[in-house]
Amino acid sequence: MAAVSPASTTPVARSARPLRLILMVVAGVLTLLCLGGVGVGINLYDEATAIDRENPDVVVSSYLRAFLVDRDDAAAKLYTCAQDAGLKPMRAFKRDIEMREQSFGVTILVDWGAIQVEPDGNNRRVTTEIGRSLSGGERSLQTWQFTVIDENGGWRVCSAQRSS
Repeated sequence: MAAVSPASTTPVARSARPLRLILMVVAGVLTLLCLGGVGVGINLYDEATAIDRENPDVVVSSYLRAFLVDRDDAAAKLYTCAQDAGLKPMRAFKRDIEMREQSFGVTILVDWGAIQVEPDGNNRRVTTEIGRSLSGGERSLQTWQFTVIDENGGWRVCSAQRSS
């Protein structure tokens, strides 16, 4: 009988390569899933924060909120025409509110009622009542008309004037 060498009875060590390959594939798939999730998240955020300029009434309401309630001129500019000289009466209205607040040490709350939209050629004429009120309950209403123009693929406020 032939002698068996000690090397032939020793178990053969398995290579770690298949395990590394599996881990690399799993890591690659997880990386792709994470990147896809980031892409979906960015897309959803973009859609949720997109400026809605599809309807003239929504544009006027958003403009009024930004300009008179939030008092954020930069945000209000997102809803106005490139040529916004027709908005001087609205700027004067805002200055009047700010002056009264400073002079009398009060806070004036601004709101508006139902918004009516009428065709005006290719433009739209939007009418609403803007209310100013003090915390004590005193309130005044003014009717305003806005001209809204479809500019660069979305409606924008171009002029405002007090009707009554």
